[in-house]
Amino acid sequence: MKKTYELLRRLLAVVGLAALTACATQTKPYDYTALKEAKPASLLILPPLNDSPDVAATYSVYSQLTQPLAESGYYVLPVSLVDETLRANGVVNPAEAQSIEPAKLRQIFGADAALYVVVKRYGSVYKVVSSDATVEVEAKLVSLKTGQQLWDGKAVASTAEQNNSNQGGLVGMLVKAVIDQVANNLTERSHGVAAIAGQRLLTAGTPNGLLHGPRAPAAAKN
Repeated sequence: MKKTYELLRRLLAVVGLAALTACATQTKPYDYTALKEAKPASLLILPPLNDSPDVAATYSVYSQLTQPLAESGYYVLPVSLVDETLRANGVVNPAEAQSIEPAKLRQIFGADAALYVVVKRYGSVYKVVSSDATVEVEAKLVSLKTGQQLWDGKAVASTAEQNNSNQGGLVGMLVKAVIDQVANNLTERSHGVAAIAGQRLLTAGTPNGLLHGPRAPAAAKN
């Protein structure tokens, strides 16, 4: 009986440790205090900074960001109009656009908040036995009334999520990698992956994601 009790005690200790470890690794809930107080209704998306070597990254990602925000209940200024207005005022690159003071952006565009985006990774990467198109983006939402950051997040998407098959042995994997690399370049697969990354980044209601905007039926639950 004593041995059974000791075994049970140790088992409970292990289970308890596992539970504590799981709790410790859970994502910390996001502090939405600033976003809830600001309640932005209209958003301005600035041209994304590009930290990747692919020159197509900025406008590929830029063109994919309006839809998830609009579907999340926000009014989004048309990115083509924003880009044209910036260029008309001599602002020709994302770094210049993102360096403009929030108050000045509000004066020009009249939006409540601006989304500042950085493309961390974009394009195909050949990895000997695989070739993946990967897009990684980061963003922060800033009030144009106060200059205060309201929210920030990041997301990544890759064709590797769909390539889970290792059939054909090493030779088959090498051939598939070469074919994928060519396909990624010819079909601009990264552009499609950018759409997935944008959805993951800006769709409201996801863990630590944006809250729903005022036009969304779920906004009352914020």
